[in-house]
Amino acid sequence: RRFRITFDTAFADVVRACAETKRSYGNGTWITGEMQAAYGELHRIGNAHSVEAWQDERLVGGLYGVSIGGAFFGESMFSRVSDASKVAFVTFVQRLEQLKVRLIDCQVKTDHLIRFGAREIPRKLFLEQLERAIREHEGRARSGRVRCEK
Repeated sequence: RRFRITFDTAFADVVRACAETKRSYGNGTWITGEMQAAYGELHRIGNAHSVEAWQDERLVGGLYGVSIGGAFFGESMFSRVSDASKVAFVTFVQRLEQLKVRLIDCQVKTDHLIRFGAREIPRKLFLEQLERAIREHEGRARSGRVRCEK
């Protein structure tokens, strides 16, 4: 109960915070102003989403990514307070399970994500799972069994 978690309420702020976060690897950020604008457009049309962790009305952690059918591609996360991004991530995984999202692409293998059950899979298997996640989600959407709302 240490954090209040919201979805898609501060998308631009989350992306900006991810861009500003210092990393232990590399120089600078790949989340340029142009990339932030592109993600903002994807969010506007409903294909990019954010999860926000708040403490005393202050944004202290979160993540964002892109959804395609039944797959979610995590792009970046940040934390200003210990455990904020972890709580946001776990809460978001629970939400994705409710929406029948069957594949979460973490993109980079880290000890942090491995602790939450992430695992590397061969490219061929990833592509098979991705195709199945998109196909099954489209089937549910056509049959009216799934309704995704912001």
